[in-house]
Amino acid sequence: MSAHNKNLTDRDHMQTLWAEQALTENGWEYAVEITIGIDGKISSVTPGRPPVGHRIDLALPAPGNLHSHAFQRAMAGMTESRASKDADSFWTWRNLMYRFIDVLTPEDLEAIAAFVQMETLEAGFAAIGEFHYLHHQPGGAPYDGLAEMSDRICAAQQISGIGLTHLPVLYQRGGCDGRALEGGQLRFGNELEQFARLLEGARQSVDRLTPDCTTGIAPHSLRAVSRETLDHLPELAGNGPIHIHIAEQQAEVIEVTAYFGARPVEWLLNIFDVDPNWCLIHATQMTPAETVGLAQSGAVAGLCPITESNLGDGIFDGVRYLSENGIFGLGSDSNVRISLTEEVRTLEYSQRLKDYSRAALATPERSAGRVIFEGTAQGGAQALGRGKGVITKGEWADIVGVSTDHADLEGLKGDTLLDAWLFARDDRMIRDTWSAGRHLVQNGQHIGREGIETRYRKTIRRLREMV
Repeated sequence: MSAHNKNLTDRDHMQTLWAEQALTENGWEYAVEITIGIDGKISSVTPGRPPVGHRIDLALPAPGNLHSHAFQRAMAGMTESRASKDADSFWTWRNLMYRFIDVLTPEDLEAIAAFVQMETLEAGFAAIGEFHYLHHQPGGAPYDGLAEMSDRICAAQQISGIGLTHLPVLYQRGGCDGRALEGGQLRFGNELEQFARLLEGARQSVDRLTPDCTTGIAPHSLRAVSRETLDHLPELAGNGPIHIHIAEQQAEVIEVTAYFGARPVEWLLNIFDVDPNWCLIHATQMTPAETVGLAQSGAVAGLCPITESNLGDGIFDGVRYLSENGIFGLGSDSNVRISLTEEVRTLEYSQRLKDYSRAALATPERSAGRVIFEGTAQGGAQALGRGKGVITKGEWADIVGVSTDHADLEGLKGDTLLDAWLFARDDRMIRDTWSAGRHLVQNGQHIGREGIETRYRKTIRRLREMV
């Protein structure tokens, strides 16, 4: 067995890490010994210990990336010019995306997803929520294996080793008025009965992966799923996560309000038992009452600040939401840029620009960086069905190791050190990432990078020649 493949399987021995500083369930602790069992979970966390095992400057809980559309990574940088003389928007970007997916094969998706998962790990995330709606062949005919494309996402996980929460998407119609799917959308479409069979196939694929991987479901949006079908989805989900795009664009809010008689978040909270199993993606277009209502539901707000900026979605009402103890996490969505530190910065800076403030999300007890980082780790874990998102005994060993060997970080501790890394430096200071105890990023690079990147380059070269 190669060193790469060995690290993707359950460990056959206990690992011991030692961190000069660690952000644990108890806050900042120093000279911390962390042991990881062969089951991929943390066996012990003991501060005040002499150096032993694998040494880390700064150990942090590695968050989960709660929202990814893997295939869109292959479009990165290709949609930054105007499609016409008119103003460009999310909707013109979407039309380009539909044309792009017409040429994607299952083999392409596997190669792209493996690359996305690798980059996600190198950015310091331990897990990924794949909001997966590219199900069928061009034109909409199912593959012989209905869950073929889900199988490819799972095959990518076997290459990258990332913790995967797979979220097959139900997509039925082109808008609230029930218009038929067309063009690129045909690859997404399923009615409820077919979706249930696809979901079962996807679950079987995920069940063959590492034990920390799981399956949820994702009604794409209120625009794309009928009112009658929405009632069946909590039953299909069981105890798994339910993710939904919600209130991303102003035009979406107008359409949903006209059809349902209420704004998207308002309607969802009034009609469904939205609870901690739910994750509402984006929610950039909310009234103050909706913001408070979402916070009080216990659901996760799935924020994707880089993509929301890139697509002109708007700014999440973060200060109000956190003042109501709202739970949130971060995702890379379109994967135009996969960066944990940049997602954190973009979220905080958007709040400062909106309110003409500084340290917008900080509290008297915790800095802005710590509020966002801890919130991201804990909310992401909740959204992905992955435990608490903290470094403590019994939790998955999702840990990121950061080097402090830079002048900007010299002599710093605790929140100030974390802030200096998040706001003054970047992901290049990440040296290690463990996902459920699998040591997948070592010395700043994924252990399988060469093969994953070679395959991705070959795939992307062919795709760009075609589009």
